[in-house]
Amino acid sequence: MELIKNWTDELRYLPYHEWTKEYQKFLEATIQHSQWRLGYHIQPKSGLLNDPNGFSYFNGKWQLFYQLYPMGPVHGVKSWAHISSENLVDWTFEGIALLPDSSFDRHGVYSGSGIVIEDELVLAYTGNVRDSDWQRKSYQMLARMNKAGEIKKDQRPMIPAPPQGYTHEFRDPQVFEYQENYWLLIGAQTETLEGKVLAYTGKSLETLHFAGSLNFTDQAMGFMVECPNLVFIDGKPVFLFCPQGLDKKIMNYQNIYPNAYIVADSFDTDSLSLVNPSSLANLDHGFDVYATQAFNAPDGRALAVSWVGLPEIDYPSDSEGWAHCLSLVKELQLKDGQLYQLPVKELIELRQERQSMDGKIFQQPLTLAEETTNCYEMHLDFSVDSQGKLHLYSDAQQDHSFIIDFDTKNGMISVDRSHVSNPFAQEYGTTRTLTIDKNEPLSLQIFVDHSVCEIFVNGGQAVLTARVFPNHEEKNVYLEGISGDFSADFWCLRNMKND
Repeated sequence: MELIKNWTDELRYLPYHEWTKEYQKFLEATIQHSQWRLGYHIQPKSGLLNDPNGFSYFNGKWQLFYQLYPMGPVHGVKSWAHISSENLVDWTFEGIALLPDSSFDRHGVYSGSGIVIEDELVLAYTGNVRDSDWQRKSYQMLARMNKAGEIKKDQRPMIPAPPQGYTHEFRDPQVFEYQENYWLLIGAQTETLEGKVLAYTGKSLETLHFAGSLNFTDQAMGFMVECPNLVFIDGKPVFLFCPQGLDKKIMNYQNIYPNAYIVADSFDTDSLSLVNPSSLANLDHGFDVYATQAFNAPDGRALAVSWVGLPEIDYPSDSEGWAHCLSLVKELQLKDGQLYQLPVKELIELRQERQSMDGKIFQQPLTLAEETTNCYEMHLDFSVDSQGKLHLYSDAQQDHSFIIDFDTKNGMISVDRSHVSNPFAQEYGTTRTLTIDKNEPLSLQIFVDHSVCEIFVNGGQAVLTARVFPNHEEKNVYLEGISGDFSADFWCLRNMKND
């Protein structure tokens, strides 16, 4: 038996129950031999994972769902997989929660969100349906999970069609409660192919009415906006969204589509406006973050998780029958009006033995870690006069590595995957550069997990995320450069407990 390579529309939309159990077992067995499987990041058991959905706290546990196509590393007919956790670190697979099995979602259970109402976790999602001419129709649906974990879909759509003047590129509802009303924000496209975010409101999710277009910028948002998410931090709205086709003069980005955010002073519900919004900014300055979902947790934190992957991009793990993962869970904070993203404090539970070292940066490469498992956390602090390069996923000769280039004198940090062994998406560039404060110390908190790297700069002031697919021998960490002092702490990290 071989993995399917030629994916037709007929195969992509074949109902799950029509796949043989033999093929599914073969697929899962093949994936277990992957050198790029992850230790402590959420990944699909088989097939393709993408958008995180329904992130919430319910029935004493953190609940999270994600879009899944379990039959291969392609965008086929989607379902929602369900995982839960008691600590935001160890996640248990609870099974497929929402199958594409109704007349309103038979061609895919698309993205959405969750909200706790009384004794239920209410899930809002987009049902995707294709007609006989393969034209899309979008329905906004509700499903309800009780405390026993049983999920039941509503029989009729919450929103049966987009408003007049909009196409059926109409998806990713976020539901939340604000000022004694329920709200729903949703990504949309006008008939003139402009990206918008629409708002609905009402006293219940069953009685929502269309309120209009959310005013958060005067600039054109490309041809579509996906994954809108509004959270409140210290009373201020922080709006996350994914504009497709955005003019790079509005916001500089290199990824095929960016994950952007703005911070505002307040949310004016009468005018549907985010008051005094900041300019658009990249949520992640690396290569592979999209479709971030955030929510205001009952413990007071604003928590977020992202899809580490991008639409319309092929990844090296596709050849092994699986694709993509989710990011670490991050806490969003505002400091002096600026958004910070920090790995949640619970992640210290992953740490095993610790090693520390310090010294000066020299042109001769210094070995910081050798023959690692590529499953670790590293903290590095550099002095104000530091210029150098950090090689992750490196072979002994540094011929192949993922490079972090830093220059505190001139205020620059960049990540470079032009020297990795298994390159991909090179048409969108092989480096990403971030401006930092000049002549200031630099702090890096780095999480490496086999084929994903998340870099938190200066206590979460910026984040750079990248998929990297090393060969077996590329497990070393080296530091080289021109000047500066450094100190480093290194922890091996245990794998996620998932049962």
